[in-house]
Amino acid sequence: MALNILIAPDAFKESLSAAQVADTVRLGLSAQLGDAKIVQRPLADGGEGTCEILTQALGGELRQFRVTGPDGEPVTAILGWVPARRTAIIEMAQASGLMLIPPERRNPLSTSTYGFGELIKEALALGARQLILTLGGSATNDGGAGMLAALGLSMLDSRGQRLTPRGGNLADIEVLCNDSLDTRLQDCQIQVACDVENPLLGPTGAVAVFAPQKGADAKALIQLEAGLSHWANLVEQLTGNAFRQAPGAGAAGGTGFAAMALLRAQMTPGAQLVASTLGLEQAVMAADVVITGEGCLDGQTLNGKAPFEVLRLAKRHQKIVIGLAGRLGAGHQALLDAGFTALIGTVAADYPKAQALAGAEQNLLAAAQWLGRALQQGKPLLGSYPQPGVAYP
Repeated sequence: MALNILIAPDAFKESLSAAQVADTVRLGLSAQLGDAKIVQRPLADGGEGTCEILTQALGGELRQFRVTGPDGEPVTAILGWVPARRTAIIEMAQASGLMLIPPERRNPLSTSTYGFGELIKEALALGARQLILTLGGSATNDGGAGMLAALGLSMLDSRGQRLTPRGGNLADIEVLCNDSLDTRLQDCQIQVACDVENPLLGPTGAVAVFAPQKGADAKALIQLEAGLSHWANLVEQLTGNAFRQAPGAGAAGGTGFAAMALLRAQMTPGAQLVASTLGLEQAVMAADVVITGEGCLDGQTLNGKAPFEVLRLAKRHQKIVIGLAGRLGAGHQALLDAGFTALIGTVAADYPKAQALAGAEQNLLAAAQWLGRALQQGKPLLGSYPQPGVAYP
């Protein structure tokens, strides 16, 4: 009997989109399993690509706008617009994403979420009554202050001058005033999709965990943490609400905190939102083998990432679930303990990153062909296979 195979991966960061990963895996499997029925469901968890995946699933369209990029330079960003539902899907990575800044210029002291706020204003101008904000992939650590400034929140310094917030000057804000906050927000239901549960501050907060990935050195980390703490105090004084410890408050450099405190947003695990919208559970139920993956499968995958959501659904329906990754990282054994049948890395853990990114598609294709042969021959797949792509026979 022909196998029913579901391919439901996230993107391989910096190399392949989720759709490209799914297409490549399908091509590799089909070369060995020509009679298999293969279904593709590219996924996202709130990071890059979430807007396009959700917009397509909801029957919407993509709109382009010019907004302020994270470093102050103009960028072209898309948002998803679903007229029938008056719903806009707005992706942080589009307007304020890390990939918009070359590595040598990344510095969360100088970046801002202002352009993300501008994109929200464009959605309001379209007549949106529901906003889905996806917060992965940011270059920022301004606590969402830039977003709120674009939406009309006034921030004044000690001289009474209006201040344009960045990650590095939050401590200079003395007064907040929300009298000019865009009133159209009051008519909107706002949902935030993100892939982290970190609080705003502390050892597991926005600065300590994510700012180093955005270019912050040890000195900058101290300044950023102090600025976020000051910002949180001001926001809590203004609103009377305390969200700094709420799960997801630390998402996108603290933008999750701002969205909950001043936009009355509801936090939703991004992977669960995407899976539900795509009808992923029904596709899992119909499959014999479920294949998922992301650029690196490691211990962090269990923290609400898209492959973990696939695992959760596959276990519910007692399906074989196989993880394909660019590489298997530290702690990947925890994924096997959690229920993955097998994990396959396309290159070894110590393979040079630049070469891995350049050869991502070729290595993934080789791994998928190897997997296809194993499935075709009925070989048991158990445990991890962190072999270099060139070593797949």
